[in-house]
Amino acid sequence: MELNQLTAHQLLDKIKDGSITSQAIFDSLYQRVNKIDDKVNAYVRRGNLERTGKESGSKSELLGLPVTIKDNICTEGLNTECCSKILQGFRPPYDATVINNLKRSGAGIFELKANMDEFAFGSSTENSYFGSTHNPWNLDCVPGGSSGGSAAAVAADEAIWALGSDTGGSIRQPASFCGVVGLKPTYGRVSRFGLIAFASSLDQIGPITKDVEDAAILTRIIAGYDPNDSTSVNQSVPDYTKSLTNDIKGLKIAIPKEYFVEGMDPEVKAVVDEAVNKLKGLGAVIKQVTLAHTEYAVPVYYIIATAEASSNLARFDGVQYGYRAKSDNLIEMYKKTRAEGFGEEAKRRIMLGTFALSHGYYDAYYLRALKVRTLIKQDFDKVFSEFDCIVAPTSPSAAFKIGERTSDPLKMYLSDIYTISVNLAGIPAMSIPCGFTKNKLPVGLQIMAGAFNEETIFKVGHTYEQNTDWHKLKPVIRL
Repeated sequence: MELNQLTAHQLLDKIKDGSITSQAIFDSLYQRVNKIDDKVNAYVRRGNLERTGKESGSKSELLGLPVTIKDNICTEGLNTECCSKILQGFRPPYDATVINNLKRSGAGIFELKANMDEFAFGSSTENSYFGSTHNPWNLDCVPGGSSGGSAAAVAADEAIWALGSDTGGSIRQPASFCGVVGLKPTYGRVSRFGLIAFASSLDQIGPITKDVEDAAILTRIIAGYDPNDSTSVNQSVPDYTKSLTNDIKGLKIAIPKEYFVEGMDPEVKAVVDEAVNKLKGLGAVIKQVTLAHTEYAVPVYYIIATAEASSNLARFDGVQYGYRAKSDNLIEMYKKTRAEGFGEEAKRRIMLGTFALSHGYYDAYYLRALKVRTLIKQDFDKVFSEFDCIVAPTSPSAAFKIGERTSDPLKMYLSDIYTISVNLAGIPAMSIPCGFTKNKLPVGLQIMAGAFNEETIFKVGHTYEQNTDWHKLKPVIRL
């Protein structure tokens, strides 16, 4: 196998025994990107590639291993534009905390940023100023979103591993569509300092990797308390690799009946049912439960998320940074900058959020949504008082065709129906590959656990992975 096809832990072993160098890994990735990314479009601003990752000495943990970064995570000196025209040319003067953590651990930062939906507004990575990313398993299909570039890069072996952000499923859903592993950590586990905000009470940075072990390694490195983030929780971070025991005998797993409803793709249901039976065969105790307020998750999410987005995006006015439209009049400049700088989906969400927060509607929409959010969280708390984790589909369907849902925003929003509740409740969840449809598109299995209980998720995911081969399969990209 080529170096770019290996997992991070396999490459670390090779660097340690002296058989390869981190430079060789960078070179392998460059060759792969130059060869196929014109078709996948996982990266933005492609050009002449020059390595920027720095060696940190033989004792550093990650030994110069390159990490791919989503375009909404600030990286000093590298364009970070959220794939939006309105942030065109923005180069942060500082690193996000997760980038600092990676550099301290000896990682190399891949200088090409991963494509994404503009400001993370989307479920398909079709809303990027730099064009749609394509799913490596079928180039006519979406990779999911908003971290579609990160997921597609990992799946296509254009990245060893990557960071994404998850506001309502934006790590897990593309991980499912692209057949890779994606973790949304507990809210507050990973610092949001340096993440350009979409919805501040929902956003979390997390890893997208080729297997569960890599996810455990990367999560431990990026996690931890950060005084620069007021929502960061001061709680010790365990060594998640110690959870990878390949043993779930007696583990109590809940299956929510609300996640297996009419409208779900029968092929996805069949694949997930088989995965659940596999877990049962490995010794887990399976029982069906109810999460009674699941049906309200989508409307609650799209009120809260758009309200927070409208507030966060108010700063983009053409004055401080990014794109500025030409005008002799200040008010006209504001209007033209936003009209020309924001894409259609960004405008839609800003308007929805502004409406929900407007005088006369705040109590009827936003405040009521916050109350129902509490009920959704209480549903999870009740289940986790009896069970170790919850297992469900990551998405009601496999990857859909590019352009299939762009004219129907509501249908697009519903593709996140199984992932949104996790963000509203602030709990961790991971998607792992568990099979394929008849059209050879990946299906993801979602594992959820109580707050700060990522260890159980890694344990279940790793055990399943060790007893199946889905994560080892690679897409074939015809040139």
